[in-house]
Amino acid sequence: MSPMRWVYLALAIWGAVHPMYWFVSWFMENGWSLGAMIDAWYVNDATTGLTWDLTIAAVSLTVWIVAEVAVRRNWSALIAIPATYCIGVSCGLPLYLFLRSRPIV
Repeated sequence: MSPMRWVYLALAIWGAVHPMYWFVSWFMENGWSLGAMIDAWYVNDATTGLTWDLTIAAVSLTVWIVAEVAVRRNWSALIAIPATYCIGVSCGLPLYLFLRSRPIV
């Protein structure tokens, strides 16, 4: 495996674990209410802007993944879409780059 693939894999793992630490910490402090967490995303202009920034990035990544999978037929790369929406762009993007950079046989 190339060094760059190792970097992508490390970033995908970091992008899954690090944000989850903060999400779980928040849930432990505020209760396990997804609605309350979504409300917290819009608590002020800064968090609202960040929420929209990440949403637009997630949609853009999804469009890119679907467009490339349609051409490259790398169906396993579709797993990056649920990773993006269930974990975050910080996991989905490097995961997709990891899957995309594998040698095509």
